[in-house]
Amino acid sequence: MVKTVVEEKTNEELFYLYRNATDDNDRKILRQELTMRYLYIVKAIAYQMRDMYIGFAQPDDIINEGVLEIMKGIDRYDPDRDNKFDTFISRRIRGMVIDLMRKNDWMPRNFHRDRRTIEDTVQELSEKLGRTPTDEETAHKLGIEVKKLQKVRTMTTMVNVLSLDMTYDENDEAVLQVPTEDISVQPERNFMRGETVRILADAINSLQEKEKMIISLYYVDNLNMSQIASVMDISQPRVSQLHAQAVKKLRKIMLANN
Repeated sequence: MVKTVVEEKTNEELFYLYRNATDDNDRKILRQELTMRYLYIVKAIAYQMRDMYIGFAQPDDIINEGVLEIMKGIDRYDPDRDNKFDTFISRRIRGMVIDLMRKNDWMPRNFHRDRRTIEDTVQELSEKLGRTPTDEETAHKLGIEVKKLQKVRTMTTMVNVLSLDMTYDENDEAVLQVPTEDISVQPERNFMRGETVRILADAINSLQEKEKMIISLYYVDNLNMSQIASVMDISQPRVSQLHAQAVKKLRKIMLANN
């Protein structure tokens, strides 16, 4: 019965039928129809955010995950409590992409080792070439992809901006001084680097979900406030407010653990 009338119904009417359906087959048909009607949102977001996930997933992967998110969202959506389903599901899908990014691509392994190696290589090439080497030249010398090089640099920027100068001096050396410059025999400095990253990671995890997303999008993916507002579907002033709020919290935690 339901199958013959679904195409004539509005989305709101389909949701009403779905919430009140008692037959499992009818509910399945209604959910499939609703999922297909909102598939365009998944495809649009997969396209808009592709630069964020392309390192570990393909658009089709995101679309497939997004379809599952729509199906779960249909069950959880409450029209009396939530906004329009378009807005409700868009936020959930964007959040899903951010979660995937965070799980798969939050921070490169051996970050500090890679960062130091890159810095040493840039210095070596600068002396040899008489100028600052390009990313391509540096990556070629290291035998890595340019994308990995840029990822490590982005993470370095994030660490610096989040007031880690409270732990390191202007030369990015630990405040705790040890006589030798050889890091292999400086367990104190090596420990402090690892400990600082651990504290920062814990601090970020303690933030509210939207704050974490903004920190990730701004410092890891280099999106500006306007782009973040578009991705998260909130106003730009709200993004700026949440960003300032998150950075203030992180600085407070880092200072408390200094």
